[in-house]
Amino acid sequence: MPDKKEFIITKKIAKHGSQAIIVIPRVLEDRLKPGTIVEVKLNILEEGE
Repeated sequence: MPDKKEFIITKKIAKHGSQAIIVIPRVLEDRLKPGTIVEVKLNILEEGE
């Protein structure tokens, strides 16, 4: 993967027990090692039930 530092991901919020989670695509796994600091901005495109 090139040295790109910004990605736009459109995801449906998943559920893990009682928590709502966002699953990051595996293709980004090597870029998001533990200790990496990221900025997350959420725009709600459609309300869930």
